[in-house]
Amino acid sequence: MQNRAVDVGADGAVNYRERLSPSLWSLVAAALAGPMAALVFVPVDTTLAVAAGAVVGLGSVAVWIVLSPRIEVMGGRLRAGRAHIDACHLGAPVALTGEDARQARGPGLHPRAWHLLRGGIDGVVVIPIDDPDDPVPAWYLSSRTPDRLAAAVRRASATSTPCR
Repeated sequence: MQNRAVDVGADGAVNYRERLSPSLWSLVAAALAGPMAALVFVPVDTTLAVAAGAVVGLGSVAVWIVLSPRIEVMGGRLRAGRAHIDACHLGAPVALTGEDARQARGPGLHPRAWHLLRGGIDGVVVIPIDDPDDPVPAWYLSSRTPDRLAAAVRRASATSTPCR
């Protein structure tokens, strides 16, 4: 679930939103919990088994989708999951895909970096932090559209008011 375009509001604020929802195969795996739960209740009552299986299967899929983190660039602020930072503290983002993204997620991941990485999402955006008081050197974010996220961060940094 994501915006397919970067929106610029009437006030010049850059808007980008993306939900890092689970892959289809992950949702299928979560839904398989339903038939397993149903098998537990078959000896008690068949109707109860079908109801329990439906509730567990649909509930687990719903929970996976609702709890999936979001990435937003709005009002001069980047939000990734529960974390947020003003755009004036962000450096030039780098959008990575393919082998470069795999390298950034694995051996190239800075040990002190803050990251919101999700399996099944190939793209990665590395955003350096320019705040000298922040001990975190960069944010590593998974994105299905890394080029659009990087463009939104660049625009938000360019239009944000200077910090301090």
